[in-house]
Amino acid sequence: MNEHDYEPIPGLPARLPKGETILWQGAPDWRVLARRAMRVRVFGVYFVLLIAWGISGGVSAAAPASEIALSALRLAGLGVVAVALLTLLAWLSARTTMYTITSRRVVMRIGIALPITIQMAYPMIDAAGVHLWSDGAGDIALTLRSRQRIAYLLLWPHARPWKFAKAQPTLRSIPDAAAVAQILGRALAASAAQPAKAVSIPAPAQDQADSAAHVPAAA
Repeated sequence: MNEHDYEPIPGLPARLPKGETILWQGAPDWRVLARRAMRVRVFGVYFVLLIAWGISGGVSAAAPASEIALSALRLAGLGVVAVALLTLLAWLSARTTMYTITSRRVVMRIGIALPITIQMAYPMIDAAGVHLWSDGAGDIALTLRSRQRIAYLLLWPHARPWKFAKAQPTLRSIPDAAAVAQILGRALAASAAQPAKAVSIPAPAQDQADSAAHVPAAA
């Protein structure tokens, strides 16, 4: 893990050693990141329900219409600000992130105010899983070997949700995640000196659910 101010190759803290090649580079789609990681839709619905509840309570209490309207406008304003801030955070996160898959490692350059680079050589990776969405985007989560640990807060939002005790670095909201999973699967298999196998990718899930497939990991 490195902090850096200079990148000789975009997304990488140093030039590639001899024999190592870049197989793929990409970044999150900020719109998908806003929906999936920042949960802007959930917050939007939450504030809509608050507004509806406030209006219903005001009507039941026979409050003046002007008072009900003012309260609703305040909640609507708070909701707009909250969604706007989360959307901005998603845009900044996507803009400052670069994921790289090479023939020897996965590299994540993340961080808005203080960019850092996290490098995971294939022997450090125990397993990987891909979660697809109906729009073709998805997440690829990496399970590290037992001795390898990275703090969840350091990774967020580039971590698998709800895996706090043993955080899983995750390539979040990447377009065409199935194709990227195939690339990673072949690289992991080659690193383990195994015959490359096709990764079985399930049909994309609907908007409110995800589907998962495993890619082979280094032995």
